Amino acid sequence: MRLTTLALGLTAACLATAASAQTVNLTGTYRCIQMCRDGAIGAPTFVTQNGDAVNLTTETGESYRAWPDWNAPASRLWIEARGESAVYSPDGMRIQFDDGRVWQRVIGPPVGVTVGRAPVVYYGR
Repeated sequence: MRLTTLALGLTAACLATAASAQTVNLTGTYRCIQMCRDGAIGAPTFVTQNGDAVNLTTETGESYRAWPDWNAPASRLWIEARGESAVYSPDGMRIQFDDGRVWQRVIGPPVGVTVGRAPVVYYGR
């Protein structure tokens, strides 16, 4: 009985650890809102995430690959080609780089249901 309880407890602990290590999906369109290169404030930037690999396209069109930082994999990215890291918010809405640049996620209009309406016809009694 004790062995079963111990095995069940270890399994639950392992599952809880794996679930808490998951990161947010950063894929989407962002806008540079602070310390943008070449004064490109408001320029679109793009992030594509595929598993642990993250592709970044900056406001000037440069592309970089990034990975979760070994020091804080659930909240930081490491961009090897630039030798810098970036912190992202828990909800993935904001990314702040070591050089001061800040990207804010662009949320488009919600996808709505299109309702077709027929013309109104009045019948007299």
